[in-house]
Amino acid sequence: MRFEDPAADFVPAVERVFGATPRVLDGSRAVLLGDVKLQLEAGERELWLIERHGVLEHRLGMVEVRENIEKALREARERLGG
Repeated sequence: MRFEDPAADFVPAVERVFGATPRVLDGSRAVLLGDVKLQLEAGERELWLIERHGVLEHRLGMVEVRENIEKALREARERLGG
């Protein structure tokens, strides 16, 4: 039996796709890149893009994690305009 954990590669994948070292939040299920938080939810099947202003958060959108985390992160980068 084989188990896959998309969150295990989340932080290194964020570094590869965005070219920056993120601040790790919530036990590696969420990272902060500038004012944008990327957060895995729903059993690592959803990648939420959340804009932060101090303690306030605004959800910008969600990317479905299908095949692998890097593909979802590339889609997130495109949605963020980068």
